[in-house]
Formats: sequence, C-alpha cells, structure tokens
Amino acid sequence: MERVTHGARGDGRRAQYPPPRSPYSRERHGADRSGSARSRLQDERYERGGRRTPAEPLRASWQPTTEPDEDERRERKPRSGLRRITATYGWRAYAVPILVVLTALVVFDTTRDSGDRLADGADGTSAPNAAGVASATQDPVVSENPADPVELDIPTAELPDGGDFTKAGEGTWHVVPGGGEQVGDAGEVYTYTVEVEDGIDPASYAGDDSFAQAVEGTLSDPRSWTGTGDVALRRVDASDPAPDFRVSLTTPETTHRPDLCGGSIPYESSCYRQNFQGESRVVINLARWVRGALAFNFDMTSYRQYAINHEVGHALSLGHKPCAEDGGLAPVMMQQTFGVANDYVAKLNNTPGGDQGSVPADGKVCKPNAWPNPQAERG
Repeated sequence: MERVTHGARGDGRRAQYPPPRSPYSRERHGADRSGSARSRLQDERYERGGRRTPAEPLRASWQPTTEPDEDERRERKPRSGLRRITATYGWRAYAVPILVVLTALVVFDTTRDSGDRLADGADGTSAPNAAGVASATQDPVVSENPADPVELDIPTAELPDGGDFTKAGEGTWHVVPGGGEQVGDAGEVYTYTVEVEDGIDPASYAGDDSFAQAVEGTLSDPRSWTGTGDVALRRVDASDPAPDFRVSLTTPETTHRPDLCGGSIPYESSCYRQNFQGESRVVINLARWVRGALAFNFDMTSYRQYAINHEVGHALSLGHKPCAEDGGLAPVMMQQTFGVANDYVAKLNNTPGGDQGSVPADGKVCKPNAWPNPQAERG
C-alpha cells in the first residue's frame, strides 16, 4: 500500500488509504472504541519508539541524525606532516625554505665573485717564497676593488694627456697568432696567450703584432720573472685551449666591467682577474697603454714593461708591496701607476675594501722601476 508523506504535494493520484479519522466520525465508520481509548492510543503512537499503523502518514524523526556530515568527516581525516605544517604556519611554511635557498645562492655567488680580482689599483696579499714568486700550490691571490666609488685626491694617479684611444670595444678578445720557445729552465712552467679586444682601432696601439712583441719581449727578458730562477714562461697561441693566463689589451669601458677590474677607483688602471671557471686574465688597460703614468715621466716603454710585469706578478700569486727604501727603486709590485710615494698609495689602500695597512704612510718615495729582477743583465 502506497504512502504519502504528511504535507507532501499531490500528484493527481488518489490516496490508497483512508484519511485519518476524525473523532467525530465514529458512528459513520462503526468504531467501537471510546474517546479516551482513542486518545491514549494516539498518545502512545507519538511517544518515542511508538508503533505507527500502516494507515498513518509518515512524519519526520523526533531525534536528529547523529551521523557526521561530509565536512566533518573531511576535517577528521588524519593530516600528513606537510598539511599539519601548512595548517600551522600558513604561507610561511613555503616562504622559509625558499628564502634559505636564495640566501645560500647569494652567499655562494658573493664568495665566488669577491675572491678573484687583483688590480693595479686594488688590494691584495700573498705569501711569496724566498725567491719572490709564490708557490704554484698556493691559492690564487684574493683581492677586490671597494664595492662603492671612493673619493681620492692622488695627483700622480691622473691619466696623462696624450694620444687618442678606443674607449669601448666589443667585450671579446682574439688571440694574436704565434707561439714562442720556453724561457727559463727552472721552476713551474706557465703558458700564456697574447690577446686584443675586438673593436679597437689598431692605430692607437700600432697593431696586434706590435702589442704581442712587447708582451713576449718583456716576459722573455732576464730582468723579468724568469730571471728569479723559479718560473719559466712560454707563449702559446689559440691552439692551446687552456693557457695558465691571458695577457689582454682591453678598452677602458670593458676594463671597468664588474667581472673584470671594476670601476670603483676613479683612475684608469689595469688588473688581473681570475673568474669562477678558472680562466686567468691579465687586463692591460688601453688608456694606460697609450698614455702611460705620470710617475714614469712619459717613458712609455718603461711604463708598458712595468704594467706587463706587475699584472703577470699577480698571475703568479704575488701581492702589492710598498716602497721599502726612500730614494731606491720601487718594487715592481708597488702600484706605480698611481705613484711611487707611499703616502699616495696608502690613501688608495686605506679605503673600505682596500688592502688595509699594506702600504704605510711613512713618507718614503721610490724611483719608478719596471722589473722584478732589475739587477740581472739583459741577454
């Protein structure tokens, strides 16, 4: 027998059971129960657990369901470790690991970049051996120009007047063809290439061959580093993919790049740079190659020999030195591009990030000198 829920809308069909009887219809339907009996029966039906007759309409349960709904069941599911962390810390659970990784990358990149530049105008220290050349087993000399531009007043550091030069090249170099015989028969053998930046007007430096001859001639001279008896040098060409260092004529703007000499020192300078891949480059600033330095009193040949020997000395892991004897020859590792007076060079080194205390402001003044082994006789 079909039932229709109490209060439901009709669907056009007639109910298959008699409607609830009114207490006034007793006579019509032949009921023989008393009013009190009927009342008691109805009360019993609506008590908890009471039994309904088949003819009674359905009604909602008097006790709401105790089953948890879907949201409650989801909330009661056990959470994984990651879900518990994110529920507790929110977006910080993702931000903290990312910040840790970024910090590690910054520290790594800063350490890499801060320990591989040694400039004629920068600081630098090393521990040379008794003969004046650092051992090949030592780490590369660590040096860097100050991070921010510094204000200096060093009259002898100004670039002299002179010929024109290309201020900006292409930022790449080509190897000047040619190789040479080994010079020196003792100590570590170092190979080097001679290179020129692309885009330089050759008229300012008399061409690639002229520059290459100056470099090779200087490094082959017994007054240079081979005269110490501790190193040997050999020029190679482009067929050698990994020379120990590269002597590179470079325009000022390329020289000032952060990955080379930098631009914090307000004077033109050359430098030595070893990058993270292990490539060592002696950067010879074209401005200085053409104009020289005031301390050398326009002796361009001597200044160029000095610039080559000084920067190659950095490639051999040597640091800067002060004037040791007033009136004597300046050490080739003194920063003679800026002057031969300790008071002037001390100003440069006593800047933030400089080689603090390496040059005392003691009033000593030396004479310019281009050679690490000046007492040797020319061959």
